[in-house]
Amino acid sequence: MKLATIRVGGGHAAVRVDTEAAVETGARDVRELLSDPDWRARAENASGAVHNLSTVDYAPVVPEPGKIFCVGLNYRNHILEMGRELPEYPTLFAKFADALIGARDDIRLPAVSEAIDWEAELAVIIGEPVRDADRARAATAIAGYSALNDVTARDYQYRTTEWLQGKTFEATTPFGPVLVTPDELPEDLELTCEVDGEPVQKAGTSDLVFDPPHLVSYLSRIITLRPGDVIATGTPGGVGHARKPPRYLTDGSVVTTRITGIGELVNRARR
Repeated sequence: MKLATIRVGGGHAAVRVDTEAAVETGARDVRELLSDPDWRARAENASGAVHNLSTVDYAPVVPEPGKIFCVGLNYRNHILEMGRELPEYPTLFAKFADALIGARDDIRLPAVSEAIDWEAELAVIIGEPVRDADRARAATAIAGYSALNDVTARDYQYRTTEWLQGKTFEATTPFGPVLVTPDELPEDLELTCEVDGEPVQKAGTSDLVFDPPHLVSYLSRIITLRPGDVIATGTPGGVGHARKPPRYLTDGSVVTTRITGIGELVNRARR
C-alpha cells in the first residue's frame, strides 16, 4: 500500500495512492492517519474524494513529524569515501520540520552558503509507538519507507564538530513522494541520485552498516518513537563535497532522487 499527503484547498489530505488515482482517507496528513491504530484498514477502505494522480501536488509525505532523526556515515562505500572507519554505533543528528519540502517543490538555496550538497537517502516512517524494542519488535513498528534528500550546507556543517546547523536549513529537504509499506518492497532497494541528468549516487540498501530495524531499536532505547516520526538512514558515496574539486548545487540545478518501488523526487534548486 502507498500513502501520501497532498495539498488540497489550502490544506492537506492524507491519501491512499493507487495506480492512477489518490483517494482521501479522511485524515489531514499521513502523521494523523498513522496515529489511528486502525490506519491500515482505514486506508484500505478509504472512499473519500478521488484525485487524478497526474495532477496531485505532493506535500512532504509527513509534513510535520514529531521527530526527524538522521544517520550520518551509514553506507560502507560513503564511509570509505570520506576516509573514515566503520562506526561502532550510529552517528545521529536531528532535522526540523521546516526543512522539509514536497516531491516537486523547489530547494531553497540559502543566501549564506555556497556549498550546498546532495545526499539521497532511504527514510523510515514509524507507524506505532515503540520503546525499548528488540530487533523483531522494531521491525513491526515500521509503517513504511520513503525517499528523502538530506541537502546539506557543507560550510555550515563543518563550522563545528556538531552537524545540525548545516543540515536543517529551511525548505531544503525533499521528502516523498509516498510512503510504501514494507510488504510491497524488496529487501534490497536501489537508491540513485542525479544532478542535471548526470548520475552521481547509486547504491543498494544492503550496503547500510545499520539497517532500519537496528536503527529503530537503537533509537527506541533513547526515546519513545511515535507514529509519523522519521529516520533518514544515511547516504551512499557520490556526494559533491567528496569530489575533487568539490561540486555543489547552483541556481537552477535539478536534483532527482529515486528509490526502487517508492518513486522519485525531482527538485530544482533556487536562490
